[in-house]
Amino acid sequence: MAIFNRTLLQRAGEYGAYEPARPSRYEDILSEPDSIRNLESARASAVWAVKRVFDIAVSSIALVLVAPVLVLAALAIKLDSPGPVFFVQERIGLNRRRVDRRSRAGAIGLEGRPGSDRRKSLHPGRPFRIYKFRTMVRDAERSGPALACARDPRITRVGRFMRKTRIDELPQFLNVIRGDMSIIGPRPERSFFINKARVEVPHFTMRLLVKPGITGLAQVENGYTSSIDEMRHKLFYDLKYIADFSVWQEIRILFKTVYVVITGKGAC
Repeated sequence: MAIFNRTLLQRAGEYGAYEPARPSRYEDILSEPDSIRNLESARASAVWAVKRVFDIAVSSIALVLVAPVLVLAALAIKLDSPGPVFFVQERIGLNRRRVDRRSRAGAIGLEGRPGSDRRKSLHPGRPFRIYKFRTMVRDAERSGPALACARDPRITRVGRFMRKTRIDELPQFLNVIRGDMSIIGPRPERSFFINKARVEVPHFTMRLLVKPGITGLAQVENGYTSSIDEMRHKLFYDLKYIADFSVWQEIRILFKTVYVVITGKGAC
């Protein structure tokens, strides 16, 4: 049984939120927020230490193996459109605050610390700079932050191919080595969209209980999100990933990632 499910069983008597059946719906996942939130101790377990070693080893090897692809991608970007090769942007990563201090009252969650916690409102997790290949025209957000959508005119010709094959994500192996990200985990979002989503999507910041990933359950099952409403579906998969964490789930996600890359499923 997955380590998270064992923890849920241990805490069932304390929180009364555990259902023996594996959650299968969005409402089922959100019915046990306290149980998921209080899995911080499991995050420091041996399983997560092995996950970190795996991340560093695979990312280091991957960067060597895909070096020719990185060079060709950089050249294609420069020939296709004016602007920088790399796209660097601030994203929000792991929330390292001790969540048990905020769970003293069952009704108060990650969203509910009283008072005017401006710092938490702006950064529910740790900010970091993410590295990607540029897939859009220069100054694509001159009118303000906007999620990419199907047939987005801001996406370049080369950029469309790179997004479909996920080549644009390859520089993020550097983020994994730096410790900002993991190979598998919830997709890192910007503070702007997190704060916007948390108003409409309950417990959205709970996905920050683990490091963000290059790929993950939400990415292989749901693809890119182009609206706040679609982030609700993303949250379901992100919390399901946290609740069902296991080595076998990691392996399944890796195999599904290969399928997504080959087929271009969920790209925009």
